[in-house]
Amino acid sequence: MSIAETYQRLRSEIPEHVTIVPAAKTRSVQEMLELIEAGATDLGHNYVQEAEQARAALGDAALRVRWHLIGHLQTNKINKALQVFDVFQTIDSLDKARAIDVRAARLDRIVPVYIEINSASEVSKSGIAPEFEILESLARNMCSLTHVRLGGLMTMGPLGADEAEVRGAFKKTRQLFDRLRELDLPGACIETLSMGMSDSYMIAIEEGATLVRLGTIVFGSR
Repeated sequence: MSIAETYQRLRSEIPEHVTIVPAAKTRSVQEMLELIEAGATDLGHNYVQEAEQARAALGDAALRVRWHLIGHLQTNKINKALQVFDVFQTIDSLDKARAIDVRAARLDRIVPVYIEINSASEVSKSGIAPEFEILESLARNMCSLTHVRLGGLMTMGPLGADEAEVRGAFKKTRQLFDRLRELDLPGACIETLSMGMSDSYMIAIEEGATLVRLGTIVFGSR
């Protein structure tokens, strides 16, 4: 089955309200173009420089999708990242949000961002602790910024864990998401819960994900 056929099958199987963001790290420009031609509305990438090169190679086709940064963002890459990405999914500190805000102001641009939750409290993972007090404080401070707009939460979930552990991490993030929405924060538009990858997206959707990040299941093995 081709990449296009696989994407279209997944799109028909996954509920319409759930956004599919194909994770294009290390994938060829031709593979990305095939997805765009198949109707993909979004693309995710982990690396700023690699995504920049892909966008340039895709030309006008790159403008037909929203580009999501789904990897860790280094502060020294923010200027370049703002030229490449439409959405930043992995914000885990106020300092980083402020750095984006300052640079986005120079471009007269308002940038949608998601707060990354370290839902399984793994030392090796980025993201804030899955505690509501920490999340609320960060969210309120972010909402005082004028050129970033808080749009939701993102979590990786535990890799290689059993289903119960994965489901528990997603459930915890969904609970944080629901409580955050109840705050009715000024300037925020909290609609997106980004959870689930190729091996966990079905669980994520069952637990309330509105966006899934799919790599191998769309593109096939590297």
